[in-house]
Amino acid sequence: MDAGDWALLLTAATAAGWVDAVVGGGGLILLPALLLVAPQLTPQAALATNKLTAICGTSAAVVTFARRIRLPWKVLAPGAAVAVVSAACGAAAVSLIDKALFIPIVMVALVAVAMMVTLRPQVGTTLARERPSLRRTLIVVLGAATVIGFYDGILGPGTGTFLIISFATLLGTEFVRSAAMAKVINLGSNLGALVFFAATGHVWWALGLTMAVCNVAGAVLGSRTALARGAGFVRAVLLIVVLVMVVRLGWQQFG
Repeated sequence: MDAGDWALLLTAATAAGWVDAVVGGGGLILLPALLLVAPQLTPQAALATNKLTAICGTSAAVVTFARRIRLPWKVLAPGAAVAVVSAACGAAAVSLIDKALFIPIVMVALVAVAMMVTLRPQVGTTLARERPSLRRTLIVVLGAATVIGFYDGILGPGTGTFLIISFATLLGTEFVRSAAMAKVINLGSNLGALVFFAATGHVWWALGLTMAVCNVAGAVLGSRTALARGAGFVRAVLLIVVLVMVVRLGWQQFG
C-alpha cells in the first residue's frame, strides 16, 4: 500500500471510532475502506481485521464513558460475558447463513428504528419515570447481549445502534447512558468474534493494530462529544447513521 492508501485507512479508522462511540455503525465506514484499499483481503479477513481495530476503540470508549457515568456493572459484566460467547457463535456461523436473506431483514429493522426515533422523540431524550427493576434490567441486557451479540459476530453493521435503541426503549435510559451501556456489551461481542477469527487465522495483526491507534483517538473524541452535547445530539447522529446504513446495505444488496 502507498501513502495515499494508508491515509485513507487511517482517516476511515478515526471516523469509524467517532461514529461507533456515539451511535454505533463504525464498521460501515471501515469495512468498505479495507476492501477498497486491500482487495486481496477475504471477507473473513476484512471482518476479522476490523474487529481487531474496533475492539481497541470500543475499549477506549468504555473507559471514557465509565469515568463520567455510573454504570450498572453487576448487570453489564455478565451481559458482556454472554456477548463474548454469542458473538463467537455468530462468527462460527458466518458460512451457514444466506446473507442475501439476512441483509434485507437488517434493513427493515433499521427503518423501524428510524421511524420509532422520529415518531417518538421522547425515546432516549428523557428518563423513564420509574427506574427499571434489577430483574428487568438483567433480562433486557442479557437478551440484547445474546441476540445482538450473535448478529455482531455474523454480520455486524449497526450493532451499537441496535443496543442503544434496545436500552433506550426497554429500560427508558437516555441516549448517552444507553450508548455507554452499549459500548460495554459491544466490547464483549467484539472480543468473542475476534477470538474466533484469530483462532482460525483470519486476522491481519499489523494492519489492524496500526488502524487501532486512530480508531482509539476517534472513539475517545466521540464519547467525549456525546457526553458534552447530550441526548439530543446523539439522537440526531443516530438518525443520520441509520439512514446511511440503510442506503449502504441497500446498495450492497441491490446495487
